[in-house]
Order: sequence, then structure tokens, then C-alpha cells
Amino acid sequence: GPWERELRAALSDAFKRLLRPSLEREWRRRLKELAEDDAFDTYRRNIHSKLLTPPLRLHPDWGDSSGDGPVVSVLGIDPAYRTGCKMALIASTGQVIATKVVYPHPPHIAASVPPVQAEQAAALLQELLEVGLQQSSASDAPHARLICSIGNGTASRETESWLRQHVGGTAGLPGRIAYCVVDEAGASVYSASPLAGKELPDMDVSMRGAVSIARRLLDPMAELVKIDPQSIGVGLYQHDVDHRRVVSELKAAVMDCVNSVGVDLNTASPSLLEHVAGLSAALARNIVEHRSARGPFASRAEVLAVKGVGPKAHHQAAGFLRVYGGSEPLDATPVHPESYEVAKRFMRTRESYGGHDIAALAVAWGVGAQTLSDIEAALAGTVKDPREAQPPPRIKAPGSGKRKSQGSGAVDAQESGITVDLLTPGLKLQGVVRNVVAFGAFVDIGVGHDGLLHVSQYPPTARGRADALSVNDNVEVWVQGATRSTGGGKGSAGKGADGPPSKDRWRVSLTAVEPSGLANA
Repeated sequence: GPWERELRAALSDAFKRLLRPSLEREWRRRLKELAEDDAFDTYRRNIHSKLLTPPLRLHPDWGDSSGDGPVVSVLGIDPAYRTGCKMALIASTGQVIATKVVYPHPPHIAASVPPVQAEQAAALLQELLEVGLQQSSASDAPHARLICSIGNGTASRETESWLRQHVGGTAGLPGRIAYCVVDEAGASVYSASPLAGKELPDMDVSMRGAVSIARRLLDPMAELVKIDPQSIGVGLYQHDVDHRRVVSELKAAVMDCVNSVGVDLNTASPSLLEHVAGLSAALARNIVEHRSARGPFASRAEVLAVKGVGPKAHHQAAGFLRVYGGSEPLDATPVHPESYEVAKRFMRTRESYGGHDIAALAVAWGVGAQTLSDIEAALAGTVKDPREAQPPPRIKAPGSGKRKSQGSGAVDAQESGITVDLLTPGLKLQGVVRNVVAFGAFVDIGVGHDGLLHVSQYPPTARGRADALSVNDNVEVWVQGATRSTGGGKGSAGKGADGPPSKDRWRVSLTAVEPSGLANA
């Protein structure tokens, strides 16, 4: 009809001007939400792996159950070139014993270290090591051990080499001194924070970073909860998504990790207590002030005497708080106070039931079968710390003769003296996963530049799975290639301002699939 052309024109205009833009905005919004959901999943997984890094006491070779002598102190080292390496010696309780600044490296690439400066740096290091080994009882003195915790930022590789040479070449140190490279992301943020100012008021800001690096090896969770989760250095696109949701999601992830482990009510800091379910920052401070004024808590019930802690907050928090050596033995277990009567009744009768009638017993007592099963596990001591299932940090002992053989042929690049410019395709290296993102994982292979392990290069059994690798996983990878780009900035991750000038950047690609026809170097 005569109106057909006008009607088609109106429909075309409506589609182009109204419908299509609206549909595009809608689909863009939906796709962005899906991308953000995936990003948040990545954040949570990485934060979970980071916070649940096993503390030093759980290490199989250097922990409490190793049987080779106690680790009596930790020496934290914040490496640097021009400003020197900040060194902080802490006791096994986290208390600071001594601090030093040494200058074992030249201020820039073309310079060299004067002999007098090198001797002074070695003497100061030796002094701290000797003081650290003396922090033991008389009976433990011959077997006392010390671990150095080295930050993985600027000059980390050079500091590791310097420390290894000193320990390996000094009589009496091999076998008693070890070192571990830890992720120092967020250490500078903590150093300048008001919390660090309250904890270490008389210490220089630059030295607080070394204390944080030492404590990260001693008890990673207790130290990392002091830092804004966005500054811990995991995930991707943190600044491109909804900031409020980032804060909310990551705070929930931190709380979940803290609650899964539990908190010692008589030793925990306010920054750790505030992540316990039911406790706010103000209540955490009140608990610590009450503890300082009236002494240690003898039971979970005494928390009700703290200002601001009511029955509701106590009910939420009690199951995650631990009181060791108190008036109620069950306070040291994950059993909630509301289940104490059931737990005590079970202790009196479990021998007659033999542990195989839990379901029937739960029905008879009117409690949940899972609740009673959890109580049985807690009383039997079979409830494991979730951190025991995580890979322990890689600790190296120079000159001890205990170097683990790698039957697979994987090489430790740092110990073998391999630098980034010596990387060749097919070289098999040991590595530690530092970050996991949607398209792959960034792996520290010990050459000062992290390599990218793309998802397409994951092992065949793990390919296509976003959770195939986790932060802190120990992996073995092959080098695919290393490309240099000059003038990319100073230093490596985290502290570029102190790095040597005109340091090249490298792009290192890795694979977890053994290359065919390539021999390992």
C-alpha cells in the first residue's frame, strides 16, 4: 500500500536508533558481568591459596615435626641496590630482635663493590646470623637453626647468590642456615600504613618491610591479613571492576580462610581477630585491650566480659576462637560451645558405640549426623589444618649436602647460575606459581623475570581448567622462548625506583608439556 515505504522507514529507524543500541548495551552489560564474575572467582581462588600458605611450623623439613633441631629465628631481607638491603631478625614469636642495613651490591650495573664495603656487609650478616642462632635454650643450642626470608623484588637474585656464597663458605653455617624467597607484594603498602606505625612505632618505614617479609615466612596468614587484599598482588584487572564489590568479595574470602584455620584468642592481633565471623575492627581492638589489661583468657566464655561483645557476636565467633591450656579443654577444638554437652556426652559413651553407629546415635540424641561426625573428628584429633594440604614454601640450605635430587631433570636456575639471557628453548626448570589469571599462570623460575605459562600449555590432564594451578604451587616447566625489550623501566616486580638504570625487560614463555625433539640443557 501507499504507507509501506513509510512503515519500513519507521521500522528501520526504530531498529537503528533505539532497538539495536539498547540490545548492544544490554549484551555488553551481561558480558561485562560474566567477565567480572570470572575475575572475582580468580581473586578468591588466588587469595585463598595465598593466605593458606603453610606457616613455617608445618614445613616437613624445617617445621616443628622435622626432628632436625628447632628454627629459633628468621632473618627477613628486603633487597635493594642503591639504598642497601634492609635486614630484620625476628624470634620465632615474631618479636623483632635486631635490624641492620648492608650494602653488598653496586649502586648500578657498571659499578663494582669496593672490597671494604663487601667485607663490612659480610661481617654484619654474620653478626645477625650468630645473634639469631643464640636465641635458643642451652639444650637446643647445638642444633638450633635459622632461615633467611628474602623478598622477591629488586636485587632478589643477587642477594640470594650473595647469601648462598656466604653461608656455603663459612664454617659452622651449612646445615644450620637456609633461605626462602617469598613474595613481597604489599610489603611497602604495609610499611607506610597506620597499623605498621602502631606495631613498630620506633622503626624506620623502609625497615618495616623487612620485618613483614620475615613474618610472612613465619606465619603468612597472620601477616597478610594486615594488608589490603587488592595490594597482595594476585588476580587481574582489580582497577577495572566495581571497587565496592572487590572490597566485599575479597574481605569475605579472607574471612573464610581465617575461620577455616581458627584463631588463638590469647595471641592473635586485632588485624587477625577482625576477620573472625561476628567480630568487627572495634570489637577486635576491645578484645586485645581486655587481654592486655586483665591477662590471657581462660575460656571462650570470658569473651562475653569484653566491652561490646554480646551473646549474638559471641555465638558467631566462638567456634573460630581457640583457647589453649584453659579451663575448658574443648575450647582448644573446633567444637562450638553450644555443642559442648553433646561432645561431653559422646566422650562418655563413644567406647560402647565403637564409632560405627554415629547416624543412629545422632537420631537418638536429636542432633545432626554431620554435627556429631564433626565432633567425633575434633575429639579424635583428625581435623587437619587446611594449610597442611597446601604446598610448603621451597626452602634451600646452601652447602648442607641435603639438596633434593630432581629425578625429572628440572634445574634450579638460581643455584645453577642460569640468567635470563642464557635461557634456551627446551630448558627444564623448577618454578613457583606467583599469580593465576584467566589466560594462564605467571611462574617465578629464578631468573628475575616471571614467565607466562599459557592455559594452552598446561599439562594435558589440566588443560582448559581454570583451577588447574594455584598460587604457590611448585611446578616444572620447559622454556619456549625468551624475548628482550630494552628500556622497559627499572628493576623488577614491586620496587622499580631502586633498580639499576636501563634494565631490560624480558618476555619469557613457558610450557608444561615436554617439547618433542628438544634435549634439556
